[in-house]
Amino acid sequence: MLTHAENERLVRVGRGTPAGELFRRYWQPACLSSEVLERDGAPVRVRLLGEDLLAFRDTDGRVGLVDAFCAHRRAPLFFGRNEECGLRCVYHGWKFDVDGNCVDMPSEPAGSPLKAEVKLLAYPTVERAGIVWAYLGPRASMPQPPDYEWLRAPDSHRTVSKTYEACNYLQALEGGLDTAHSSYLHNNDLNDNWQLRQRDRAPRLDVERTDYGYYYISTRKAGEEGTYVRLYHYVMPFQQMRGGIRTTYRRNDVPKLDGHIWVPIDDVQTNVYNWRYSADPAIALPADLNEAYEKASGRGQDDLIPGSFKLKRNPENDFLIDRQLQKTTSYTGIEGVNTQDFAIQQGMGPIVDRSHEYLGSTDRAIITLRRMLLEATDAVARGETPPGADPATHRDVRPYDGIVPPGGNWREAFGDELSCKW
Repeated sequence: MLTHAENERLVRVGRGTPAGELFRRYWQPACLSSEVLERDGAPVRVRLLGEDLLAFRDTDGRVGLVDAFCAHRRAPLFFGRNEECGLRCVYHGWKFDVDGNCVDMPSEPAGSPLKAEVKLLAYPTVERAGIVWAYLGPRASMPQPPDYEWLRAPDSHRTVSKTYEACNYLQALEGGLDTAHSSYLHNNDLNDNWQLRQRDRAPRLDVERTDYGYYYISTRKAGEEGTYVRLYHYVMPFQQMRGGIRTTYRRNDVPKLDGHIWVPIDDVQTNVYNWRYSADPAIALPADLNEAYEKASGRGQDDLIPGSFKLKRNPENDFLIDRQLQKTTSYTGIEGVNTQDFAIQQGMGPIVDRSHEYLGSTDRAIITLRRMLLEATDAVARGETPPGADPATHRDVRPYDGIVPPGGNWREAFGDELSCKW
C-alpha cells in the first residue's frame, strides 16, 4: 500500500506538483484531430493537467494550443474569431497566432510597442494518428515527438477513440494494468467456462523494468494446449499496450493490438484515448469491425451523450446495471467492457485512498507502477530525464498474446510477431 503522502504525490497533477511536473516532461494527447478539423473553425476547450486551454486550427492548417483567456483582460477566447492565421478576442480585437504571438492590437495606437511585448501562453503541438499531441513542459527538456508503432500504422490499419472518465487518472491506469480482474469484471457469459481467461482465474505475473517503463507477462493455464500468455507494456507515464489477438471481439483474419492512454484533465477527471491497430500490414481494420468493437466496449456511436465523450451509462444512473442479467448471464450486469471498468474506477470515488489497501501477488504490476512513478518524480526534481520520454526507448515496443505449447518459451512461440512491422 501507499502512505497518504505518497498517494498525494502521485495523484495531484497541477503545475508545481511532483506528478504534474513529471507529466509535463512527456508529449501527451490534448484532443482528437477531428475536434479541430476545420481550418479557421471554432476553437475547442481543452483542460489538461489542470490548465484551461483552447485548441484551434489556423488558416494554414496548424493547430494551436493556447491559454483559454486573453492576455489583455482575461476575456474568454472561446468566443473568439478564428481568422487569417490567428484567434482574435472579441472583447477588444487583440489577435494571437498558434505560437501565442500578438499579431494585431487594433484597440491600441498604431506602432504601439505593447504588441511586441504581449505573449499568450502557447504550447507546442504535433499531429500523429488523428491525435493532437502537446508538450507542456520546459522547452529545454522537450523530447522528440512520440513514435509508437501504432502511430506509424496507416489510417486503414488503425482506429482511435476518446472517452471521458470522472476520476483520477491513476485508478484508471491501474485498472488497465491489472490483468486478473478481466476473469471476473469482464466475464460476460457465466455459462462459458472455456474462455481463456475463465479457465484460469489466478494468473501468474512476471514484471521486467525497461528504459520506457516495464513489460509484464501474464500466464494462465490453458489445459492441454499449454499456457495462455499475454505480453503487456507500461509506457510511462500513463499508457498501456496489450495483446488482443485471442480476445472475443474480432474476426479470425484480423489480428489486433490495442491499448489506452489515460490523460489527466485535472486531479479528478481523465480523458481516455483508446487505440487499436492491425498486427498484420497486409490486413486492414474494417470499419464495421471497428464499430462492433467500440460497441462491445460500451463506447459505440449510440453509447455517448451527443456532442460529448461522456457515456450515457454513468454514475448518475448506476451504469444502467441490470440485476437480473447479473444473476443469469453477466458477472456485473453492466453492458460494455470499458463501461464495467468505469463503474468500478469511478465508483472508488474521485481519488482513492490507497493507504487502506491489501495487495496480493496479482498486484505486482500495480506495485511496480507506483514505485516507478514515485522514483520518476524524484528524478525530475533532481533535473533528470524520466524513463520513456525519449521516443527511441519505445519505438520498437509491441504487445502480443497467444498460446504457448507445453514446455515452450513465449519469446520463441510469439517469434516474429514481437517485431514491429511499421
